[in-house]
Amino acid sequence: MVTLECTEARKEGKAPSRYLTTRNKKLKTEKIELKKYNPFLRRHTLHREIK
Repeated sequence: MVTLECTEARKEGKAPSRYLTTRNKKLKTEKIELKKYNPFLRRHTLHREIK
């Protein structure tokens, strides 16, 4: 399980949205970046994998 957090929300002073997803750590060694919906900003934003 990995957590994805919004990258744009903190710049605008809003709460960051978070999503849980999975990835195969043997095949995908780099961190995941996906466009997901942020309900606080009411638009799709870039979400990056965090710890």
